[in-house]
Amino acid sequence: MDRKKLALIHIIKKELKLSDSEYRNILQQAAGVNSAKDLDEEKFKKLMKFFVRSRHYQVNPFGLTIKQKLYIKYLAQKIGWSQKHLNNFIHKYYHKSDVNNLTRKEAIKAIESLKNVNPVRSNPANKAGAPPTAGTSNGVKQHEIK
Repeated sequence: MDRKKLALIHIIKKELKLSDSEYRNILQQAAGVNSAKDLDEEKFKKLMKFFVRSRHYQVNPFGLTIKQKLYIKYLAQKIGWSQKHLNNFIHKYYHKSDVNNLTRKEAIKAIESLKNVNPVRSNPANKAGAPPTAGTSNGVKQHEIK
């Protein structure tokens, strides 16, 4: 186990305010070891997954994790949405005021939905409120029937 990973584990222990016995129980439960020094790469990953999914890293009592919250915000930013736009999306489809109030299952659905949204393009002609061009209806050219 390299020193940086060992340091990370101890930072998490301190951040979560775990007693030594709680910490040892988690090591045993999640990775099957009694000391972080005994972790190999695979067991280190298991321990990190345990921490991420634990109640300590839940944003709310409904199971939303910090990882889900951050990923939802990342996806919204990636597609060009403001925080207000994201909140409106969450309110419309999940009837919650913002990301912090989603359940774990709702967050999973929101993530999958956001993955399928096309990024917002900055084309002035396509902005909401722009009038349709002459000879069109809603910007779509109409063909004359003779």
